[in-house]
Amino acid sequence: MLVTSCASMFTKSSQEITFKGLPGTRIHDPKKNAFVAEVGQNGFATAKLRKQLSSKKLDAYQEGYETREVQVDAKFNPVSLLNIIFGGIPGFAIDAATGKMMSYSKDIVDVTLIPMAPTDEESVIIPRQTVTRDNPGVTDMEKTIVRWFFDSDPRGCRVFYRVISNIPDEVKNTNETYLTTTPLEETKSFNIQGLTYENANDVIIEIKVSKRGFEDQVKRYNVRQALDQQEISGFFEMVPKE
Repeated sequence: MLVTSCASMFTKSSQEITFKGLPGTRIHDPKKNAFVAEVGQNGFATAKLRKQLSSKKLDAYQEGYETREVQVDAKFNPVSLLNIIFGGIPGFAIDAATGKMMSYSKDIVDVTLIPMAPTDEESVIIPRQTVTRDNPGVTDMEKTIVRWFFDSDPRGCRVFYRVISNIPDEVKNTNETYLTTTPLEETKSFNIQGLTYENANDVIIEIKVSKRGFEDQVKRYNVRQALDQQEISGFFEMVPKE
């Protein structure tokens, strides 16, 4: 009787299979409606699968991902051929009945899942676009046209402006730039690199007017407010130096 099933003497009825994929992926046997394994934090899970004559089909699933059917292919076990020599056809038939005449072709099976596509009812998060000094023009805010109007008494004062930012990683501070003399009235863009409507509340434009014999005058304007009003304007009463 020992030689009637040679493969049973040299092989086991089950085989260890390692699954690799996303941590938390569960492996299920739909034919037996049985849990097989769950991928751990290291990205692997090992389970013993009972051998069978045909390939084994399993389901891999995880919330938020598409369920994937995984096939573990079976191949002929050459050891079973020894039954013909030692036990003849009866031993070969026993191995066929128990599945030991087969083995699984791979010891490692990939069960990596694909994220589900968002449904129409789900909100799609669009990353906020920003502009940097190396990548200008991605948003429209830096090109927004507003009315600039500044006047003074007396007139003829030199007008300077600069950007003061509370978020220098997104919007950089600038040095003073000369515009013209008062009165100043024109429509032009802010041309502030990195500006979006969301971060405009953290950005200030400083206007300074200067004239020989008078004290410098400075006013600051919130860029979000200027965008909403489509205007940045002010009047400066110059104070003579003592």
